[in-house]
Amino acid sequence: MSLTAGIVGLPNVGKSTLFNAITNAGAEMANYPFATIDPNVGMVEVPDSRLARIQELIPAKKVVPTTFEFTDIAGIVKGASKGEGLGNQFLENIRQVDAIVHVVRAFDDDNITHVSGKIDPIDDIETINLELGLSDLDAVNKRLAKVERAAKGSDKEAKAELAVLEKIKPVLENGGAVRTLDFDEEEQKIVKGLFLLTSKPVLYVANIAEDDMADPENSKYFKTIKDYAAKEGAGAIAVAAEAEEEIAELDDDEKADFLEAEGVEEPGLNRLIRASYHLLGLETFFTAGGKETRAWTYKAGTKAPQAAGIIHSDFERGFIRAKVMAFDDLDKYKTEAAVKEAGKLRVEGKDYVMTDGDIVEFRFNV
Repeated sequence: MSLTAGIVGLPNVGKSTLFNAITNAGAEMANYPFATIDPNVGMVEVPDSRLARIQELIPAKKVVPTTFEFTDIAGIVKGASKGEGLGNQFLENIRQVDAIVHVVRAFDDDNITHVSGKIDPIDDIETINLELGLSDLDAVNKRLAKVERAAKGSDKEAKAELAVLEKIKPVLENGGAVRTLDFDEEEQKIVKGLFLLTSKPVLYVANIAEDDMADPENSKYFKTIKDYAAKEGAGAIAVAAEAEEEIAELDDDEKADFLEAEGVEEPGLNRLIRASYHLLGLETFFTAGGKETRAWTYKAGTKAPQAAGIIHSDFERGFIRAKVMAFDDLDKYKTEAAVKEAGKLRVEGKDYVMTDGDIVEFRFNV
């Protein structure tokens, strides 16, 4: 499952600090624009308390969490769609990711330079979104010029694509994002093939001050970011990137003490990772007991045979059936036998659509 969430934002808003905290990958940080030029890619474990509970109830020799990728992309500046600040290269890096984690500065610090000389989260967001929209509009206009000619004939595919492009263009011209539009299944296939930047799902991350960790609503900037995100149907969370980087370097006992002192139940990174995971449309199923209890990532809507194939291609090729119980049922009844006695243990076939939290044993024959 090679989906990746790209971390974007203006220079010096805390992208690389956040990336370091998430991945402990040591991405370069500096108080000047373009400290990140080539995108850094890091694998992260997805925090999931269900794993520990499954291990408690169905002990295995080891426990393996699931993972996915974050990509740290260099800062974008005004004019990026026209090539400013190595913009074309950076926009292409964004084109390669599946979802956008848009980091926005939401703290005051005179020692950290802001590229525009002032702290204004909405202006920052709109600067990035404008550049992404202008890049998309340019791509749509170029594509329209080709498709219009083909659509004049009997080319049904060209006619269908032309209708989608004509639906998208006015939204981009008005500063909107493609992701705010509704498309049917066939239209979605066309949009996916256009690789438009503003068609990607987005999560806004307010990089707040450490003093606001316990109650992000105290941040004078966070509410405006949340309100902006809500208008376009996007999510927004708050993370104190610098503090999270410190937390990530602590051992478990020190981490617990730090969080308690800050009045926080869990690292903000856990929330960010989970939110990004779901932003990508990813869900988790589990296999339990024996050599290992393991979390597996699948795309929402996946059927049982394809989920089995994530473990091994033979499982999909020779799929017979799947024995399934929900995590919530195991948590409630404590043993597989008790789940079965309660009538909650199911045998599912090839048409079963996986549900987040399924604990599965696949039966196959090759």
